[in-house]
Amino acid sequence: MIKTANIKSIFTSIQGEGPYIGVKQLFVRFCGCNLACSFCDTDFKASDSKIYTVEKLIAEVDNNLDCHSISLTGGEPLLQAKFLKEFLPKCKLPVYLETNATLSDELIDIINYVDYISADIKIPSATGERNFWEEHDRFFSVAKDKKLFAKVVFNEKITDDEVGKSAKLAQKYGIELILQPQFNNNKQVADMKFNQKIFDKYLSKYKRVRLVPQVHKFLDII
Repeated sequence: MIKTANIKSIFTSIQGEGPYIGVKQLFVRFCGCNLACSFCDTDFKASDSKIYTVEKLIAEVDNNLDCHSISLTGGEPLLQAKFLKEFLPKCKLPVYLETNATLSDELIDIINYVDYISADIKIPSATGERNFWEEHDRFFSVAKDKKLFAKVVFNEKITDDEVGKSAKLAQKYGIELILQPQFNNNKQVADMKFNQKIFDKYLSKYKRVRLVPQVHKFLDII
């Protein structure tokens, strides 16, 4: 049976988040997500999407081999793990997975083909969802040997308990933690004084922490 995937868009741009800011990537935005974070501003619904076969997506990759890597993003790309299991062995670019870090079983299926993992730690005060500490822990146990970092999107509602638990989780796996102030309509929700305060709270618990806003918001690019 031919595997296909619903893909919202494919485009080249620069990475605007985390430690790989500024590299050119081929972005593949998959449809669908298993979460509904209140701050999400990404259109990943299936309307106006296209159906791609493995061969069709490989052709897109082959036309963009000057990119640093292919960013699998969404939505949640691991919902398409069966498709990715067929696609990734044929992909000629390094693979950069952007994920909400809740689907460890799906990651197991493709982990051998992934080079970089940009994993979210979802805190309830920002997402409006329940906590996912256990899911994140299982995910990081699978992902730990890759070039892995974690992002925490936060706003003025962040709690000391969330700071402590997310810092402890990053420390457990020795991964870099990227603090990402929440944006609404291309503006940071909290002021820089507050963001610095949260940064200092994290640094008091764990040293491998950076405060890195979404640079693509400032540059007004996708």
